[in-house]
Amino acid sequence: MAKPADTRTAGRKPVAKATRSAAETEKIRAALAARRDELTAEYDQTLSEITELQRDRLTDSAGDDQADTGTKTFEREQEISLANSIKERITQVERALERLDEGGYGWCERCGNPIPVERLAAFPSATLCVTCKQLEERR
Repeated sequence: MAKPADTRTAGRKPVAKATRSAAETEKIRAALAARRDELTAEYDQTLSEITELQRDRLTDSAGDDQADTGTKTFEREQEISLANSIKERITQVERALERLDEGGYGWCERCGNPIPVERLAAFPSATLCVTCKQLEERR
């Protein structure tokens, strides 16, 4: 069955993408790379802490009852979830760097309109404009 046409973008003229100066691009690249490095350091630190906590839990598990074991498992899952969240943010920043190289950084991946500078300042790896993000969150 054929996929129906997207009514949001049907009939719209593509927005001409303005080009950034090399200096602007490098400033953005430096900021994104710095954020990636910060997140990578945070991720490495988190993994180190998880490893240390695991080691402590293994040596201090004598006499644990089911509630203690459940608590330790819950805490470990929270720590792993935190590490996975940091890893996902690293991936988002790396994707933003790729879009910068490809010339698509700062442009909505859904509608093609520019993403407001304020949104990019708050969330540098944003891929959707405010309107498209709101539509996505309503689904």
